[in-house]
Amino acid sequence: MPNVPEPQDTGLLRLFFALPCPPDQAAAICQWRAGQALPGRPVPEANLHLTLAFLGAQPASLLPELYRLAQTVHCPAFELRLEHLDSPGHGFICLHPSRTPVALDQLASLLREALFEHGLVLPDSRAFVPHLTLTRQAPQRLHGQAPLFAWPVTRFGLYQSYNDAEGVHYRELASWPLRPPTPAPI
Repeated sequence: MPNVPEPQDTGLLRLFFALPCPPDQAAAICQWRAGQALPGRPVPEANLHLTLAFLGAQPASLLPELYRLAQTVHCPAFELRLEHLDSPGHGFICLHPSRTPVALDQLASLLREALFEHGLVLPDSRAFVPHLTLTRQAPQRLHGQAPLFAWPVTRFGLYQSYNDAEGVHYRELASWPLRPPTPAPI
C-alpha cells in the first residue's frame, strides 16, 4: 500500500481518480495546441489527464480506504484514442474520443460504484464523459477534428490537486494496474 502523505493544515486533500497522460503524448498534445492558438488559459503539460471520478475535498485519513477501494477495481487495459476537439461548456476546450472504449466506460463505472458502495458521494453526479482538458476560461466554443493522440492505458491513479505560488499542480499518490486485454479468439 502506498505511503499516506502528510495532511495539510486543514487535513483535507482535493482528490480525483484519473488516467495519466504519458509524457510523450502530453508533449505532442501541447505542441499541437500551441500551433492552434486555442483560446483560454492552457492547462500545463504536467497536468494533462483524463478524470475518472472527482472526489473534491476529502480528509487525509480517508486515503487508506481509497487505496483499498481502488484495489478492488479490476478492468482490462485498453487503447485511448483522442481525436475530437470539443467545448463542453463552462469555458473548457477538450479532446474527446470519437468512440469511448468499452473498457474505459467500465473502469469509470466500476470505480464510481465502489465509491458509492463505500458511502462516498461525488460532488459531480453528471454522467461520465471522457475528456482531456486543453484550456480553461475559453471565451468561445470550438468543435471539430483533431489529430489522433493515442496511447495504451495500463493503469489508473489517485491524484491530489494543490496550489502554490506557481499555480495548480497534480501529484499522483498511488496507481493500480489494469489487467492485460484478453486476446481475441482465432
